[in-house]
Amino acid sequence: MLTMDDIVRDGHPVLRKVASEVALPASEEDKKILHQLMEFVQNSQNPEVASKHGLRPGIGLAAPQINVPKRMIAVHVNDENGKLHSYALINPKIISHSVEKSYLVSGEGCLSVDEPHPGYVPRFARITVKGFDSEGNEVKVRLKGLPAICFQHEIDHLNGIMFYDHINQENPMQKPENAIGI
Repeated sequence: MLTMDDIVRDGHPVLRKVASEVALPASEEDKKILHQLMEFVQNSQNPEVASKHGLRPGIGLAAPQINVPKRMIAVHVNDENGKLHSYALINPKIISHSVEKSYLVSGEGCLSVDEPHPGYVPRFARITVKGFDSEGNEVKVRLKGLPAICFQHEIDHLNGIMFYDHINQENPMQKPENAIGI
């Protein structure tokens, strides 16, 4: 089981590298890593397990965050209607997005970043993501709201981008133009 000790922190070089594509069909090792990513996110949201193992709650995790420079992510998050979006994907890509933007009014956080980075992070309001599950089946999903923001945050990790890279450095609390707050 992954714990916070397995998560690399801001400043680690793997977080700034572009992760490698995963060869399909996925190896048993890659399937195991993908499973561990999802297991961590689910465990981190279970108050009993999180407390017992000192896990910070998270809604997504990317393989580079556990020092595996491969294109794999896990997302486990409810949307505004309470619908669960739970995906463990290999080689996820944003294949289309809205012009309209959105941002979390509370700001974003990251399991790899211990210190706060106040400011708004502009994201696409709606996205379509394509990737593959652990068995190599294509998965295509349309997202909006918090799940869309979470997917963009995790896919950024695969490209060596941190959430605070998107924050307006001159005026972090300036609301992004043409954007809805979530």
